[in-house]
Amino acid sequence: MALRRLYRMRALALGVVICMSLVSCSGSKISQENFEKIQTGMPLAQVQAILGEPTESSSVDVAVFSGTVSKWRAGDVTITIQFVNGKVVAKQLSKGDR
Repeated sequence: MALRRLYRMRALALGVVICMSLVSCSGSKISQENFEKIQTGMPLAQVQAILGEPTESSSVDVAVFSGTVSKWRAGDVTITIQFVNGKVVAKQLSKGDR
């Protein structure tokens, strides 16, 4: 009886691991479709709602201006977005370079 219970727990754990792997592999937010949703003037929070947290980000503040370049990467796709004072001013999608 205890052995049967152990096997069920292992099977359940394996099932959970497989499901989580499938979910993480499918439906990346870093895509051409989501890139096209990003519009000039869009605030950072709205971009993050579409793409998630950036993979990397760097900022500079000068007087009343702040500038940020953020990158989102998944596989061979990179989305780079430039923000000035927290709003999109430029965007780029590249494939195949890392």
